[in-house]
Amino acid sequence: MSKRQLGQSQETAAACAAISERSGRRIEKGERPSMPGERHWRTREDPFEAIWERELVPLLEQEAQLTGLTLWEYLEDEHAGKFPYSLLRTLQRRVKQWKATQGPDKAVIFRQSVPAGHQGLSDFSHPATEITLQGEVFTHLLYQFRFAYSGWRYVQIVLGGESYSALADGLQSALSLAGGSPVEHRTDSLSAAFINSVEEQKLTQSYDALCAHYNLRATRNNRGMSHENGAIECAHGSFKRRLDQALKLRGSADFVAINDYQAFLDKVTERLNKRCQSRFKDEQLALQALPGERFMDYSELSLKVTRSSTLEVKRVLYTVPSRMIGENVRVHVYHDRLAFFIGQTLTSTVARVYPQAGQERGRCIDYRHLIHSLSAKPQAFRFLQFRDELLPTETYRKLWQHCDQQLQPRDACKWIVGVLRIAMDHDCEERLGNELLAQVDNNKPLPTLKALQERYLGTKPVPIIPARQQDLASYDHLLKGNWHRMEAVGHA
Repeated sequence: MSKRQLGQSQETAAACAAISERSGRRIEKGERPSMPGERHWRTREDPFEAIWERELVPLLEQEAQLTGLTLWEYLEDEHAGKFPYSLLRTLQRRVKQWKATQGPDKAVIFRQSVPAGHQGLSDFSHPATEITLQGEVFTHLLYQFRFAYSGWRYVQIVLGGESYSALADGLQSALSLAGGSPVEHRTDSLSAAFINSVEEQKLTQSYDALCAHYNLRATRNNRGMSHENGAIECAHGSFKRRLDQALKLRGSADFVAINDYQAFLDKVTERLNKRCQSRFKDEQLALQALPGERFMDYSELSLKVTRSSTLEVKRVLYTVPSRMIGENVRVHVYHDRLAFFIGQTLTSTVARVYPQAGQERGRCIDYRHLIHSLSAKPQAFRFLQFRDELLPTETYRKLWQHCDQQLQPRDACKWIVGVLRIAMDHDCEERLGNELLAQVDNNKPLPTLKALQERYLGTKPVPIIPARQQDLASYDHLLKGNWHRMEAVGHA
């Protein structure tokens, strides 16, 4: 039309527009091609006409989640050979159209716009990438806290499963790092944190007290409705993807210790939080002030230490220093450690252990707690109930197998107990174990216990104490009760 307005011919204008001259005349006259009407008839025979309304529609009305593949398999069973696999795609289109036009209503997701400082969310998830510590698979959960407005998040390693102590520790660490608390704290139903009604009641009471301490209003989504916690559920996916990419860039998912792994998680989290710094600053202005101290983030037990210097916590047997035998001990149970108190005095802290998969009970045995007593009774080692767990590493377990084969039973027990005593007293557990195992691997005889003791204990010179011969007359004075006079004479 612009070419025609410039005075060019219809033929030239049509050529410039890449259309025919006839179409150009029709457009210039204002004519438009008529649109074809909607077609309501089929161009080919319907292969499911005989059974669609009679058999398939009743099945879909009864259970709308059935898929086209499931219905085709049903037809294979009921009408063998009549509906080949080539008709599957046709059936899937038919099912999809029926669900969209005649199927039941679907759940609607109502996207939220939460004001700054109003809501924080917590949840637990399993990492998507396998993590190892010194080559051993590390079983754990990830706790994540996130603000709904800004998207700022905090991620922490959780040992064991979901529990009050894990939630309280992670939440308080997150709020401390954020510098304030929101008005509302939202979680899922927390059903994984308890196994019976008694534990549920304890969890509810502790959690309500925790929220009251931080002036939080506790809310939960309905069980099985994860989309009600969408602001944290979607954050799980984004964090796991970033973690997986960071591990690929690092070249390894193996870490030396838990602290190294947590530091790596902090770096990944920090990079994600850089994207929401401006909104997070607005969020911080709206947060409530934090209380002066943390709330209790552990459960407490009162137990008596047995004569075996052990106590059992959550189906796991722990050893404690033998000086605590017979004492009533208060145990603070965290998700990652146990703290033992006698009165108000903290006596020791040990890493918490969880039973392995398929095991009902576990053991956490530290030979340092028992080795002095065992040195006085080395023969008790052979049939000790937790003998294998008493040996600190696989190196020492191999040494025990070797010395048990080489030496007499009595001597073997005395040798391995003596080696453990030296390892503890001289803080040389790893070095001593590796040296002895190297001798075994080189087919050399094990050194005698006396040789090891001389090497590590050394030969100390016997002090010379001068002998003083007493006069027998002084003994007579003592019998007569004259020792006071003797003392006075001695002083003179």
